[in-house]
Amino acid sequence: MIRTFLLRLFFGLLITCSIALPAISQEAIKLHNDETLSNFGKQMFLLADSSNKLDLKAVLSSKKFKAVDSDVPNLGISNFSYWLMFKVQNNTNDPHLILQIPLPTIDYVDFYQLDDQNNVVYKEFIGDRRPYYKRTFDNPFSTFKFSLEPGKITTIYLKISGYEQLQVPTTLCESKIITAKNADSFLIFGIFAGVLVVMFTYNLFLYISTKDSTYLYYIINILFIGLLQANFQGFPFKYLWPNNVWISFHAVYILTPLAALTGLEFMKKFLHTKEILPKFHKFSKVFYLLYFIAFIQMFLGNMNVSYQLLQMAAMSVALFMLLNAVLVYRKGYRPAKFFLIAWSMFLFGLCIFVLKDYNILPYNTITYNMMPFGSALEVILLSFALADKINIFKKEKEDSQAEALRISLENEQLILQQNIELEKKVNERTLELQESYQTLEITLSDLKEAQSQLVDSEKMAGLGQLTAGIAHEINNPINFVTSNIKPLELDILDMDSLIMMYEKLNFNEELEPQLTKIDSFRKQIDINFVRDEIKSLLSGISEGAKRTAEIIKSLKNFSRLDENDTKPVDLNEGLASTLVLVKNTFPDHLNVIKDFGDIPKVECLPGKINQVFMNLISNAIHAIKIKDAKDEPGILTVRSWQDGNHVKISIKDTGTGMPEEVKQKIFEPFFTTKDVGEGTGLGLSIVFRIIENHHGNIEVVTKVNQGTEFIITLPIN
Repeated sequence: MIRTFLLRLFFGLLITCSIALPAISQEAIKLHNDETLSNFGKQMFLLADSSNKLDLKAVLSSKKFKAVDSDVPNLGISNFSYWLMFKVQNNTNDPHLILQIPLPTIDYVDFYQLDDQNNVVYKEFIGDRRPYYKRTFDNPFSTFKFSLEPGKITTIYLKISGYEQLQVPTTLCESKIITAKNADSFLIFGIFAGVLVVMFTYNLFLYISTKDSTYLYYIINILFIGLLQANFQGFPFKYLWPNNVWISFHAVYILTPLAALTGLEFMKKFLHTKEILPKFHKFSKVFYLLYFIAFIQMFLGNMNVSYQLLQMAAMSVALFMLLNAVLVYRKGYRPAKFFLIAWSMFLFGLCIFVLKDYNILPYNTITYNMMPFGSALEVILLSFALADKINIFKKEKEDSQAEALRISLENEQLILQQNIELEKKVNERTLELQESYQTLEITLSDLKEAQSQLVDSEKMAGLGQLTAGIAHEINNPINFVTSNIKPLELDILDMDSLIMMYEKLNFNEELEPQLTKIDSFRKQIDINFVRDEIKSLLSGISEGAKRTAEIIKSLKNFSRLDENDTKPVDLNEGLASTLVLVKNTFPDHLNVIKDFGDIPKVECLPGKINQVFMNLISNAIHAIKIKDAKDEPGILTVRSWQDGNHVKISIKDTGTGMPEEVKQKIFEPFFTTKDVGEGTGLGLSIVFRIIENHHGNIEVVTKVNQGTEFIITLPIN
């Protein structure tokens, strides 16, 4: 039993010694009063956790810790978690110490403080993937405040992980010193931010003054450069989005492409690569694709791949812009010199910053702040370049004005010489023009006279047609009345004779012989026939009078040609009146179809509209007559209907129709298909002008040997 106990005790001590072996061989980091220790990586031990599953208990028992060989542990870009272990001995009078990692972009930093029995005394978890408000120390850097009695030793474990370039600079000091220590770092960035604000404001003023889009591209680029550099210092996480972990984590993946691409667009605008280097200008679109792929990788969760693509794209864009500046400068474009110097300053700062990441240069305040320093120089020099651009424009303007003045003076001399020559030619030409003007004036007067005569001729032709129609239409009922008057007179005489015989009856004599004589006379004149004939003749005279009254009414309705005021008019009445007046021109067996719809009165000049109806119906009858001479009798269809706020009139015939080439010319003045002497060619031209003046329109539908239809559309009001 005792033997078993001793064996277990021996192996237990052996295991304990082996576990504690790294700690035993490690010397504690000693901190003295008013002392600040920085970058003591060579006094740390490092354990890489490729599984990302090790907890503190497993780490405490691990034998895979290795000594760090640099002052600033460089963990590269990977998916691993890393454990750093070191001991601290407090040789100060302050029981509260500060451990700070002045790199704000680390995703996760877990802090464990252990006592000499490996019990956790204090722990805190921070990083830019954890809400800012959970930090116990209000500082954008990863800052841990822990307690350690003077003279005591404690063990610190740090678990660090992230998808970006991981370097672990460290600062150890008393709690009272850290504020002053950080103030130096913040002052450096404050100077950088101040430069950006001044340059942003200055170039914004220039943009507002000049409206040159180059300044707009530049101030947008300054904005994104400032946000990106501020993000590297952790200030946006503290002041802009302290509770938004997603933005804090993804800010570098978003701001880097924005800063690079706005810089690229500014370069293209500033150096005029579209005109000077068109092939390079088109090639720049490749970088959009590269950044887009990096963006997609970020959303897919491949953060390491995305970050490496961002680094590669940033370096490629920087070199591409440098190459463009060199080539444009070699082509003699002066502003490219300033751009080349400015961009070289930025590239110099960028190279120092990258060399620091790969441990080629040491990590210190200078190397860490070299990229903001290079950016500030770049911004200042580019502002000078833009200012110089104004000077170039000013000089070009002055040169242009001087050249314009020289040309103006030369032109003035030429003008003086030419004026003398021109004055002579003008006088000669004026005399010719005066003679031409007099000739044209005479010609114009002749044309107006001819036009007036043609219009009068057209009016007289219409008046003659109207007069013939009236004469014919009134003649029929008048003849009818005249022919009935003589028979009626004879019948009235017979009746008068009969009445006189009755009046001469002598009642003192015998009545029977007298009545027999009267009865004989009645039989002689056939009193019943006379009575019926009188009724028939009076009815005929009445019908003739009514027909005459109807013609007079139609004539009264039609004969408003000289009215100049519009009034509500019943177009159906105008159509009916026109048909009455031209009835005498109808060929035999003409079938007239009247389909008058229920239409409202239309605001128009009634005389002008009746003239339109007269011309169109007359043309339709003429076309039917030509065809009737060799074919069957024709049909004339006159329709009216309402279509919304308009009234439509259709005048359709089954006449000869028109070919397309004739249809295109029918509304032209003086165009006619009638024989010489039968028409002036002004009828349809007048129709078109009347309809146009009424804000209406007229359509023509025609087919050879099938007929023609004119459709008039007039607004109701």
